[in-house]
Amino acid sequence: MAHILVVDDNETMREGMAISLARAGYEVTAASSGEEALAAFEKKPAELIVTDLKMEPMSGIDLLEAVRKIDPAAVVMVVTGHGSVPVAVEAMKRGAFDFIEKPFELEVLRTKVEKGLEVGAVRARAERLEAENAYLREATGSGGGIDQIIGESSVMKKVVAAIRKVAPTDASIFIQGESGTGKELVARAIHDLSPRRDGQFVTVNCGALAESLLESELFGHERGAFTGAVKRRAGRFELADGGTLFLDEVGDLSPALQVKLLRVLQERSFERVGGERTISVDVRLVSATHRDLQAEVDAGRFREDLFYRLHVVPLRLPPLRDRGQDVVLLARFFVESIGSRMNKPVEGLTEEAEKVLVRHNWPGNVRELENVVEQAMVFVEGDSVEASDLPAHLRDETTIDPLAIPTGSVSLPEAMESLERQLIIRAYDKAGGVKTETARLLGIKTSALYYKLDKYGIGDRGSQSGAA
Repeated sequence: MAHILVVDDNETMREGMAISLARAGYEVTAASSGEEALAAFEKKPAELIVTDLKMEPMSGIDLLEAVRKIDPAAVVMVVTGHGSVPVAVEAMKRGAFDFIEKPFELEVLRTKVEKGLEVGAVRARAERLEAENAYLREATGSGGGIDQIIGESSVMKKVVAAIRKVAPTDASIFIQGESGTGKELVARAIHDLSPRRDGQFVTVNCGALAESLLESELFGHERGAFTGAVKRRAGRFELADGGTLFLDEVGDLSPALQVKLLRVLQERSFERVGGERTISVDVRLVSATHRDLQAEVDAGRFREDLFYRLHVVPLRLPPLRDRGQDVVLLARFFVESIGSRMNKPVEGLTEEAEKVLVRHNWPGNVRELENVVEQAMVFVEGDSVEASDLPAHLRDETTIDPLAIPTGSVSLPEAMESLERQLIIRAYDKAGGVKTETARLLGIKTSALYYKLDKYGIGDRGSQSGAA
């Protein structure tokens, strides 16, 4: 049921139009002034506005311009008296879709309203196309495809073989791996090798948005659904219709959104936020998380029925530390691609630089490696990336020397504490004094880290002052 806003300072005219349109099945809001109408539109946008031209102090043209500032796609029809047609024509030049001249038959009004709503529907489709184009522009250059998956290690060869096998199907794919292992790259490769390759590949990071914003991002919203929703917006499910939707960090979904996602997977339909019309979509879902989702299910934080809907075909991505010489292959690839972007024709890396990279444990995986290479490319001056071009924390890394641990009369517990203190200091320095990152590197809870920092007096070290 379309919502129509009727605006006229003449009570008889206003009520006559409102009653006639309500009888025709429309939801009608009546306003006696431009100011009142503008406030009503901001509170609950209408599909069509019918407004008198001559009103004080805000005229119909003033209202038209104010409304179109809020929603450029707003559909406005003006009502003008005999002899004021030139003013109505001026209103159309400023964005009104049509005008109706007094006196008029109510049947003529209803006919023009129907045409106005058709214009609104066309504009809504144009909005969706604009949203799709905007998403494509945003996604352009993000890269992807099976050729972008670099690696000769046996574990990566298995991953590539699995991608080629599952891509032609329409099954839901669940990718698990640590942050930075390339889950989106794999999802894009699956899409590119699938029968849906001509459709859109749409991504959503479920861990990057608040629950209310994420719901709107997934399902879209109607105008007036919440404060700031000044125009209808298509969600990512709509944009991915006929293509692939990649939900990254799906393990971060709230319980309420887990229920709504389950319904979409079961029924292939949903409603926009603030809307009542059911929208059907044909979307292939690929999801990913760095969490152990089975453990989340066991702990009661993730719905078991949704887990099985997502976990039809599981793919596990190995961390970079388990990929051997893939580190060197990836580093060479990044040197070439980043060098091209920076207009620095660097040939590669020296043997010593490659040894430094291989020695590192890469807790941030491929994303961390790319960041390290980009930092090095800023400082490189020769034909190759030298070890000295790499970040200091990588060059300074050495294997802990057991001989440095107190021996002799020192007990085993004391030796273990000495080793623990060295490990914490190293992780603390590597994290730049950020305690949450230090805890992540060490694989312990932040509360446990605070205890150990206090125990060993590490938090008082000068280089770590001010860390949080």
